[in-house]
Amino acid sequence: MSAVPPMPLFHLAFPVRDLAEARAFYGQLIGCSEGRSADDWCDFNFYGHQIVAYRAPHLCAVSDTSPVDGDDVPIRHFGAILALPDWEALRDRLRAAGVKFIIEPQVRFVGEIGEQHSMFFLDPSGNALEFKAFNDIGYLFRK
Repeated sequence: MSAVPPMPLFHLAFPVRDLAEARAFYGQLIGCSEGRSADDWCDFNFYGHQIVAYRAPHLCAVSDTSPVDGDDVPIRHFGAILALPDWEALRDRLRAAGVKFIIEPQVRFVGEIGEQHSMFFLDPSGNALEFKAFNDIGYLFRK
């Protein structure tokens, strides 16, 4: 018998060009523990959710962008919403590792209901990631 999660968990599968790069990036840099794996894929615990890196270099490409709050945001991206101290620690770890931000860490929508800390960067395969933090998590879905 298995336990039912307290809320639905998110699952995302995405292409990477090399599993060793993915393990170093998601496992060592981002801090995701590794789950099951096979020759062509690897699971990671992405803040309590399951992401699966599939070796498929022919599918790796940077996505188109859309203008949001003065920046060109990659249309295809994923990430996590963290507590502000965790977001700041990740930002600092990424900077120390020399990760190039495609949108620098900043506060978006200043003074608006959706005000949030946000940063965008690419993994080694060109997948765009956004990490956010809110001073008030109640603003997450507020209109």
